[in-house]
Amino acid sequence: MAVIDLVKWDGTPNIVAWKYPSTELSTWTQLIVNESQEAFLVRGGVYDGPFGAGRHTLSTENLPLLRSLIGIPFGGKSPFSAEVWYVNRVTNLDVKWGTADAIPLQDPKYGIMIPVRAFGQYGIRIVDSKRFLLKLVGTLPGFDVDTLSSYLKGVLITRIKTEIATCIARAGISILEVATQLDTLSASLKAALIPELAEYGVALAQFNIHSINVPENDEAVITLRKALAKRAEMGIIGFTYQQERSFNVMETAAGNEGTAGGVMGAGLGLGMGIGMGPSIGSNFAQAAADIRPYAAPPPTASAPEAAPHTPPPPPVAAPASVGPSERIRLLKELAELKQSGILTDAEFDSEKARILAS
Repeated sequence: MAVIDLVKWDGTPNIVAWKYPSTELSTWTQLIVNESQEAFLVRGGVYDGPFGAGRHTLSTENLPLLRSLIGIPFGGKSPFSAEVWYVNRVTNLDVKWGTADAIPLQDPKYGIMIPVRAFGQYGIRIVDSKRFLLKLVGTLPGFDVDTLSSYLKGVLITRIKTEIATCIARAGISILEVATQLDTLSASLKAALIPELAEYGVALAQFNIHSINVPENDEAVITLRKALAKRAEMGIIGFTYQQERSFNVMETAAGNEGTAGGVMGAGLGLGMGIGMGPSIGSNFAQAAADIRPYAAPPPTASAPEAAPHTPPPPPVAAPASVGPSERIRLLKELAELKQSGILTDAEFDSEKARILAS
């Protein structure tokens, strides 16, 4: 092969390391290195350089490698074989990353396993060219950003999983709420990844998490979202899950047919109502008392004189009360009025207390 007189690489943004295709050099070969580049002469695993920006003649005066490994005398002129490696030191800010598969994490707030996916972008710059060539490039003919991203993927995924789990546990939030912590997570991950990448001669210019999400069709996610929606609905209406269960039990018991069912429903409703608080318990106790059958007063002894027969007074009607199902319906309507701005907070609280006391 012909001896190369001039070695040069114009470079492209997505290539971080490149080997000149020919190894046929000479002591008069000119090596051109552009700004933001560094070059190395490699023979037998020994690196000579780096050569910074400018024009360099591969002579014995500035290449001890030629004297020690090739045996060319000082000032001598001769062809020789060696590799020329270029390293692009420009900062690349558009390296995409993402989790190909969902990472299973335990939600610290609700205790269930939820699959998590994360996506983002980071920027890198080669700061130790020799270390980078030795640790990552090896015998490859070139090394682009995609290859580098693939090499670093394992490190990234391990750190991302650890940092997300640590962040949500420390903040005491659910995975579904982690979107509010993206800036904090990005900063934590950058700090954790800087020493990892420094081992390969790479500096981390920036690291950003664009999104953390969960698969919407996952059974655990669907169950959790339904539970959160139900809790929000009960919070708007103004009672807890235990109170809602109490209303459901009372409604079922009240629907039983027959005297025994009615008495059982009244008793069960009374007990559950008392568990919901003194005020509600007393109201249901009063309701239970009101539904007792009317007992006619005992007849009085007849006077000696026969008096005209007067029929006994009709039974006194029990005071009207609202059933559990009706009470729940009224509370929901009341909550809708509050949401619509028709009722103020004070009016809502007053009407809610009145409904619960009915």
